[in-house]
Amino acid sequence: MNNDYAYLLGRYRQLWNNRRLEGAGSAEDILKEAIRRELKDENAHPRARKRESEKFYLAVKRITESDMAQEDKLFLIDLHCELYEQIRS
Repeated sequence: MNNDYAYLLGRYRQLWNNRRLEGAGSAEDILKEAIRRELKDENAHPRARKRESEKFYLAVKRITESDMAQEDKLFLIDLHCELYEQIRS
């Protein structure tokens, strides 16, 4: 699998073209933090937030319906799974 986080962060940005994905850390840290925020629905108003399970489903659906390479999709879905498990525990 492609573990070039700078490349994958670029692919993730294509899924969310209006979202700011910047930070002082590495591309891996920025990508993981963006996914955590996505799963926790921190980009939405607190009263409009959805559960992590619903956000996980929507994220996976968005990735699978994208036009990116299968390898990139699998890596991003795997990363979402890993971070979703961390959030739940």
